Amino acid sequence: MKKFGLALAFVFLAAASAPAQHSKSGGAKPYIPAHGPGRSKAPNHPVEGNRNFQDAPGHPNAPHVHPDGTWVGHDTGPNDPHYHMDHPWEHGHFRGGFGPKHVWRLAGGGPSRFWFGGFYFSVAPYDVGFCNDWLWDSDQIVIYQDPDHVGWYLAFNVRLGTYVHVMYLGTS
Repeated sequence: MKKFGLALAFVFLAAASAPAQHSKSGGAKPYIPAHGPGRSKAPNHPVEGNRNFQDAPGHPNAPHVHPDGTWVGHDTGPNDPHYHMDHPWEHGHFRGGFGPKHVWRLAGGGPSRFWFGGFYFSVAPYDVGFCNDWLWDSDQIVIYQDPDHVGWYLAFNVRLGTYVHVMYLGTS
């Protein structure tokens, strides 16, 4: 009887933890990209006012990363006027670490100013609409370097599988 009780408890715990393995949309848990995007191979082109990033059923209508490492939405080239900065790096360079070995938990704020680990960032104005469902006090994010847009980094939201361009604002 004791073995049956332990087995039943194990099954219950396994079933209770199953929802934690899925994203908000009920799909598989988003993975963390091994690296950021490569340089855009597309020629610089005018950017549509209302881009649609939903490239497959169930995918978000926001810049996102596929499990094969494709960064959907990072294709406008280095001269995209939405990501032009007159004074890139005016607050210095982020030195907290890049990529999947450096997963950070958001500690507060919102798109105009958010923070984690004593580092402060701001979402690019053009990307603010793509982070409406971010949880600014608890989501995990990973920072990547942006090879096309000088002065910007890419913040990947682990829970949602989406990303936005962010500017480093310095430390506390």
